[in-house]
Amino acid sequence: MSRKGKPDYTIVGPEVDLEAEVILDSKGRRVDRGYVDRALAEVEEDVARRAGRPSLTGKSEHSPHVSFRIMPELKARAEQTAREQGTTVSQLAREAFERFLAS
Repeated sequence: MSRKGKPDYTIVGPEVDLEAEVILDSKGRRVDRGYVDRALAEVEEDVARRAGRPSLTGKSEHSPHVSFRIMPELKARAEQTAREQGTTVSQLAREAFERFLAS
């Protein structure tokens, strides 16, 4: 799905009356409206899974991205601390940034 909730795909081709016309898939299963709906739902789930990380807002909004360079030793310490705390370096950085800005 696109960011605005509209599909990123368009079905193009002749209209087919799946009730009247018998169409079989490669495994011999009949294609009916339910088959098409399930296939489209699978595609939409796959697209959603590949869309990236979930927003930090909990909504379908883009989370701003901040990046900066650090010394390798600082990164290694952050990775070690994150492992010890069962979190990510990103979460540690967010928390440190919030504490710094709050002071």
